[in-house]
Amino acid sequence: MDFATDVQVQQHKILVIDDNVYTLRLVQHALEQGNYQVVTATSGEKAFELIAQIGLPHLAIVDYHMPPGMSGFEFCRTIHQFCDLPIIMLTAVNSEESVIEGLEKYAEDYIVKPFNPGELAARVQRVLRRIGDFAYTLAAITQVDERLLVDFPKRQVIVNGEVVSLTPTETKLLYILMRSAGKTVTTDFILRRLWPLEPAYEDRLHVHMHRLRRKIEDKSLPPYIVSERGQGYTFQTIM
Repeated sequence: MDFATDVQVQQHKILVIDDNVYTLRLVQHALEQGNYQVVTATSGEKAFELIAQIGLPHLAIVDYHMPPGMSGFEFCRTIHQFCDLPIIMLTAVNSEESVIEGLEKYAEDYIVKPFNPGELAARVQRVLRRIGDFAYTLAAITQVDERLLVDFPKRQVIVNGEVVSLTPTETKLLYILMRSAGKTVTTDFILRRLWPLEPAYEDRLHVHMHRLRRKIEDKSLPPYIVSERGQGYTFQTIM
């Protein structure tokens, strides 16, 4: 499969999570008009069940209040433990504290209800343009090549048919690199996305990078992850 060609034609998959069915329909209609593939869930718990079935989306739009289960922020905290999924908060909660917390800790954007559907679609496009296209077709199991498969929801890889578990940090690191496959991801960017709320240093990243490479690479074959001296890392496909 030619992944370079595949990424040009795949639709962006957007996950919308809201306990209000009318809101789900409104958002779905607005985004489908923009040629996005939309999947919906009425709670964070159902969203994780959906992700386990179909894989990660390219972006999620998340409500804050979704009683009686996890809140929108709880969903964000949980999913960001193992991936760097871009999130837009769409909620009626407009307190200054919530907006600041959402933008600082969880979301790329924060939109207060009631909202303009056209503006929402424009903001989705802006976030996706800034984050960049995921270089592979996202599915329940993402295929890199004949040797390597990645199951982000289950935090594991399949190497030559053998299942290998990843830590949450290793999974998130692999996600960040694969999202920009073929391009150099700077060390500073990786550090900020892995540990946005705490000081992080290159030595810490090197430890996780070393462990990840030991799990997915074979010394007798070209590496998946290449270190670009003084810049960062590049995930390259082996075809």
